[in-house]
Amino acid sequence: MKLVNHLLDTKGRSVVSILPDASVFEAIKLMADEVVGSILVMDGEEMLGIVTERDYARKVILKGRSSESTRVADIMTREILTTSGSETVNQCMETMTERRIRHLPVVEDGRVVGMISIGDLVQAIITDQQEEIEHLEHYISG
Repeated sequence: MKLVNHLLDTKGRSVVSILPDASVFEAIKLMADEVVGSILVMDGEEMLGIVTERDYARKVILKGRSSESTRVADIMTREILTTSGSETVNQCMETMTERRIRHLPVVEDGRVVGMISIGDLVQAIITDQQEEIEHLEHYISG
């Protein structure tokens, strides 16, 4: 099974982040521009939290707050689950499913080195299964 590092080698290691004092509107715009469903809230190299589309829906829209006057720090999730590059795709899938989250920052030696989503994991599993099927077909056909 693939490791998170293999997944990051394929998808890239870029991390989209925003400052905690930015407006939620800026965060949502950044997510739309980058075509991502979450962004990390960072102060330099320090990860302070994560903001997701779900946070926006539940903590801004449903509460009738203004996305332009609400700060990212006011809605971010502060308790962040992370993973490392040595974790397997299956381990991450299990964690994300159990905890009902869709994004995991990848941390190595205290530094954020990437971000993976549930979609990245599904794609990696599908690719692995397709490769296994091809291998078995070649084995059977000789």
